[in-house]
Formats: sequence, structure tokens, C-alpha cells
Amino acid sequence: MKGFLSYLILWNLSKKSMSGSEIACDLERRRGNKPSPGTIYPALKELKEKGLVTADKDKVYSLTKKGEREL
Repeated sequence: MKGFLSYLILWNLSKKSMSGSEIACDLERRRGNKPSPGTIYPALKELKEKGLVTADKDKVYSLTKKGEREL
């Protein structure tokens, strides 16, 4: 699930920049269940550490060029 969740997060961010809670709500709408903050935020942290996403001071996440290539 972790790899699939990361892919879904990247895909969501390819459409627009989003906060972690916006990502969780969008995933709930698409999949029928809402991932917990304990699932979303560690995945976002890992994606950020890999240079695939960035976050501004308000914790709104955006896809990087490297993240675009990963998709």
C-alpha cells in the first residue's frame, strides 16, 4: 500500500498543490476510505526527502520536476 499511496499522492499533486488534509479528503472521495494522518504525513515526508515534492511554510505540497518524472 505504501508504494501505491505514494503514487496516488504524486498523481494528486500533478493536478494541483494541496495540503495533507486535502490529499486525504481527495483520496477518500476516490477510494471510499480516508487515510489517517499517520499514513499520509509519513508518506509525504518520505516523498519530500526523496526530492519528489516540496512544501511551503503553510505545508501545502507541490510536485517537483523530479516528482513529475517519477510518475
